[in-house]
Amino acid sequence: MTGPPHEATTNPITLPGTPLADAVINLIRPVETPSVFNHSIRSYLFARLVAGRLGLTAGHDYDDDLLFAACAMHDVGLASDGPHSQRFEVEGADRAAAFLIDHGVSAADADQVWQAIALHTSPGIAERRGTLCVLVREGVALDFGGPMGADHLDAVTDEQADTVHAAYPRLEMIRSLTDAIVAQAAENPKNAPRYTIPGEFLRERETYGRTRMEHAFLSSRWGN
Repeated sequence: MTGPPHEATTNPITLPGTPLADAVINLIRPVETPSVFNHSIRSYLFARLVAGRLGLTAGHDYDDDLLFAACAMHDVGLASDGPHSQRFEVEGADRAAAFLIDHGVSAADADQVWQAIALHTSPGIAERRGTLCVLVREGVALDFGGPMGADHLDAVTDEQADTVHAAYPRLEMIRSLTDAIVAQAAENPKNAPRYTIPGEFLRERETYGRTRMEHAFLSSRWGN
């Protein structure tokens, strides 16, 4: 499925350009806010840089199409056209896996993506479920600039970060993403179990007007 590895170090904004990657973009762009869409793409670009830092090679250590699909669709559970009947991580994982199978991806590979999306908010668990889960978790965490526990902030140089952010601006991502998680959580108690990200975000917003994560980002590497 994956072609030659990308020259991520010299062109950090290159996307896979495969039919599957194009189909993923066509799925998420119309149903996510521009801010969440950009976050999803940046998560892939950062995950690929983390892979390089770890000495991992596309086509040998991980499948680049699957990495792109998992990162790009990791917040599709917040999509405007979703049923919003489960916590957003699980809803997104279900939708992504079904989409991949419909596009000819094997059930085993689709399950890898399912796990990576379902566990991307679960530090200490995602890291134990294979390379794809590790890279998705780290790519997402790196786009948060530190407060989510990113271990590889130095995998991205300032020059690379400027290039990525010029192509995919942040657009107040922290507020936009938190708004989407809280709105989805508020629709149904099943969407917001206690001690989960959606559950705690909802309760913190209701109690304090702002989540702890939003406050923490005032001192993150990216600032928002």
